[in-house]
Amino acid sequence: MFQYVILGILQGIFEWLPVSSEGAVALASNIFKIQTNAVDFSLFLHMGTLAAVIIYFWKDFINLLLVRDKKFFKFFILATAVSLLIGFPVYKFAREFNIGNGLLILMGAALIGTAFFQKQGKKLNLSLVQSALAVGFLQGLAAIPGLSRSGSTIFGLSLSESDSEKVLRTSFMLSAPAVFSSSAYLFFFGDKVLFSSGGLVALVFSFLAGLASLNILLIWAKKINFFRLVFIFGILCLIGGWLQIFIF
Repeated sequence: MFQYVILGILQGIFEWLPVSSEGAVALASNIFKIQTNAVDFSLFLHMGTLAAVIIYFWKDFINLLLVRDKKFFKFFILATAVSLLIGFPVYKFAREFNIGNGLLILMGAALIGTAFFQKQGKKLNLSLVQSALAVGFLQGLAAIPGLSRSGSTIFGLSLSESDSEKVLRTSFMLSAPAVFSSSAYLFFFGDKVLFSSGGLVALVFSFLAGLASLNILLIWAKKINFFRLVFIFGILCLIGGWLQIFIF
């Protein structure tokens, strides 16, 4: 049972970092000899971090549902729709392959470039619709195993936004509908092993670790300027991509 605790903690931590949680869970699953599809198991554990997001941002989600900020509501709905339209077919096609490592490295390089671009006071003058389409497209691509969802959305958001906390908050909130959709799919069509006692233990620890690490990251985001945030996440993407090539 201890191995499931470790898997849950890994998912809860890596979900918010620009390093593929699927890669971390896949490596640990192989070490612990857990017989199930690593991508499916990682997506199953996303239900724990989904609960963490909903609880942590419950006020923000209520404001979203009540349309108290029409611009953000429009952005959120459009980005979510695009990501779901792209993500599901990408997942169905790529779930047996690990083709996201190279994309994660490119994402890291792009994040570092964006950091220096923003440091000079420059950013793309994207409209709300253009920004939502870009972020939704990148989040949809994150269904590719090895490509980080948080890394993808943070890159997309950083093209036109320079508030560290806002970028992280929006990125994490955008994960909710995407994770809910994938979780619903797994509930009806997933491996029954996922819902074993071990899987449920991993799910609980995914929630606990996800809630704690989410809080730490957002506290940190308030104390760091945007250049450093994006630069650090870019470096993590590069490290994660190369680690996945040589280890995962």
